[in-house]
Amino acid sequence: MDEVNNLHEKWTARWDDRYSKDEFAYGEGPNNYLKEKLTELTVGSILFPAEGEGRNAVFAAKLGWSVSAFDISNEGKRKAIRLAEKNNVTIEYKIGELQTLNFENRQFDAVALIYAHFPADIKSVYHKTLDNYLKIDGIIIFEAFSKKHIDYVTANEKVGGPKDIESLFSIDEIKSDFPNYEILELVEKEIELNEGLFHNGKGSVIRFVGRKKQ
Repeated sequence: MDEVNNLHEKWTARWDDRYSKDEFAYGEGPNNYLKEKLTELTVGSILFPAEGEGRNAVFAAKLGWSVSAFDISNEGKRKAIRLAEKNNVTIEYKIGELQTLNFENRQFDAVALIYAHFPADIKSVYHKTLDNYLKIDGIIIFEAFSKKHIDYVTANEKVGGPKDIESLFSIDEIKSDFPNYEILELVEKEIELNEGLFHNGKGSVIRFVGRKKQ
């Protein structure tokens, strides 16, 4: 138990340190893929896991969505609330591990997983839990680094992303984690990232949009 607590504390400290700076680590504007896909949907309720400094949550709120978000970083929440106030919107932002946050089953019309790289040993469990919180016919929007990205981050650390392949994603993993979805888009592709201080350069990502069938 002490080892688990120590790992949790190190993980939290890492993100608190990254988000404690005045500059926004990944910029103040939304992720391009989220922006493209979210504007195609009917406004409703949306959850942003691992939302960090709030750039995507604030964008959704500006579109009229009812926004909930969570992260383990208090510094991330502080920046997110500041960004929301700057943009004259309100977001609900919780701090903690997913299983402690008391979201309700079938609470949300959409879930947006944007570079939500949870630790390898829990990422599939988190995906299945998040699935429970999504309504039937609800939409998941997902963009994160693929397993091929390990070569990109090795060559250019400025592009960001995990350096252990187990924390990266494959198309097969997404199909396995979200088997009860109509796949509207599921691709692996190279993109050029230009997001704040930590996502800069070519990277390999998985992009997924799915509609929950049951």
